[in-house]
Amino acid sequence: MKLMAFNGSPRKAWNTATLLEHACEGAESMGAEAQLIHLSDLYFSGCTSCYACKRLGGESYGRCAIDDDLTPLLAEVEEADAIILGSPIYLGAETGLMRNCLERLLFPYLTYTDGPNIFPKDIRAGFVYTMNMDGKHLADTGLQSRVDLNEYYLRAVYGHAESLLSCDTYQFSDYSLYESDIFDAEAKEKQRMEVFPQDCRAAYQMGVRFCTGGVRQEAPTAPMP
Repeated sequence: MKLMAFNGSPRKAWNTATLLEHACEGAESMGAEAQLIHLSDLYFSGCTSCYACKRLGGESYGRCAIDDDLTPLLAEVEEADAIILGSPIYLGAETGLMRNCLERLLFPYLTYTDGPNIFPKDIRAGFVYTMNMDGKHLADTGLQSRVDLNEYYLRAVYGHAESLLSCDTYQFSDYSLYESDIFDAEAKEKQRMEVFPQDCRAAYQMGVRFCTGGVRQEAPTAPMP
């Protein structure tokens, strides 16, 4: 089995990347191959509305016609058994990196008919979000509706979707160095030490489930971050 994880954060060693690393470790604990891709390392664009993926009889029907660094990875997704996307929340949404990736991952397989999508098989898809806000404000900001919408499209293409939200994350290693008076640095550090490890275990369990076929079942205990 193979799991592909896409990091939509420009940081390759912080909250989002850490959660995806744990998901990959969970997959590997079940004997699966796991690949972590940092989108910030790639040169690629979002959808250009060329509609080549929708042109009947066209050479690019059902696949994105753009040729860039994302192209070979899109082909690999068709051979994978599971994918996990990860992104911090910027201004109430996933990053631009992740949005561009989502357009390319999803749109070629959605059809303008009443028939099914044209992705070749059902696979498991997950989305890991990290964010500065606490969970109580998800509804107030409308973010939960965005999470639900992304799940809708992932499920429409891949057949399965679930999300993991890591809230109130630690943004800086030293809050005293930044303009951040609205935050309680001690509370942030406590959240980092007590809650973030739980999120890491949940990400690990997602990786395990995705490579065993189980849905939200208990998985082996993950190592601490």
